[in-house]
Amino acid sequence: MNGLSHTEVINLLIQLASMLLMARMFAELARKFNQPAVVGELLAGILLGPTILGTFAPGLFESLFMSNPSANLALDGFIQIAVILLLFIAGLEVELHLVWSQGKAALSISLLGLVVPFALGFVFPYFFPDFFGLAEGNRMLFSLFMGTAMSITALPVVVRILMDLDLFKTKMGMLIVASAMVNDIIGWLIFSVILSFMGKSGSLSLLQTIGITLLFTFFMLTVGKALINKGLPWVNKKLAWPGGVLSLSMAVCFISAAFTEWLGIHAIFGAFLLGVALGDSEHMSERAKEIVHQFINNIFAPLFFVSIGLKINFVANFDLFLTLAVLVISFVGKIVGSGFGAYQGKFNVKESLAVGFGMNARGAMEIILGLIALENGLIDEKLFVALVVMAIVTSMTSGPLMKWSLKASQAPH
Repeated sequence: MNGLSHTEVINLLIQLASMLLMARMFAELARKFNQPAVVGELLAGILLGPTILGTFAPGLFESLFMSNPSANLALDGFIQIAVILLLFIAGLEVELHLVWSQGKAALSISLLGLVVPFALGFVFPYFFPDFFGLAEGNRMLFSLFMGTAMSITALPVVVRILMDLDLFKTKMGMLIVASAMVNDIIGWLIFSVILSFMGKSGSLSLLQTIGITLLFTFFMLTVGKALINKGLPWVNKKLAWPGGVLSLSMAVCFISAAFTEWLGIHAIFGAFLLGVALGDSEHMSERAKEIVHQFINNIFAPLFFVSIGLKINFVANFDLFLTLAVLVISFVGKIVGSGFGAYQGKFNVKESLAVGFGMNARGAMEIILGLIALENGLIDEKLFVALVVMAIVTSMTSGPLMKWSLKASQAPH
């Protein structure tokens, strides 16, 4: 097993230090402007990435982020773990009885929040493939990809925004999380169909993937939850506290994440489901949750959000009209679709708008989708930048727009 060289270790440590320092500075700055910390962390990434640092101090950028492929590979490992852990703590915070009580409304919001943006995202690129930058190959696949990209909600970003706004444990927060969870699973399933058309999927057929995913979800929220509830008192009693429960829960989290990654959905769903099953147990103390929460939210989550800005030069590949078109389709599709779903679920107009704005946050899921499409020659750099800008704009505006519409709904009429 090859290790990192002396130089690569130094490079990796400086990368991590610069990312954490910039993330903290910009998160604090974002808070000053009443923005979620995640917005500051995303901007810190753009500043550290090829867009700003790479343009104004190319030598420094080169030596920091481009000189050691092995260090970058190790950093990518950190980033993968960061997003998995972020979803794990999100799951810990979910109160299942609240999610179940949202059942019908969550289904209506997630399905309409998927169908409307998917339709808009499919139709426009299908009829105007040159404008949207179809790099090569199949127009149908390209349009299916765009539909999927428009319809996916970024669960980690939504959760972070709801936590920052203190809305996470409210009825509306749980409704948005439940809807985003259903929405994302369906979105990733559609994306796995596209990958299988391109010959890029895992070893399972689509039906097997769907069947095992549904079974695994059902298992984790019933039998898995019961097993955890039975085992936790023993863990708390016999093993060192809080070390025992923390290390075991992390280990099971990684096994669960590995399983869903193998399924071809995404590792984060396994981590999220394990978090839900564990957090719902009365034997998982608030103190233990708080320790995990602080550690992940202030160390791993910032690394993940900063890494988004390191991927590509936003200025060199920026196409204003393409970006505006992508933004309009994404905003209209998500807010109309999810908002109408919420309105049908007996929310008033302003509250329905808040749900639509909440579901509109895209973030990293968009970028993961975009990167896979870019690597497989399905889209070009310009469309990738438009998707990333859309992900950042929707993540930045989601919180403030939610705040605004909830304030408006509480104002005296």
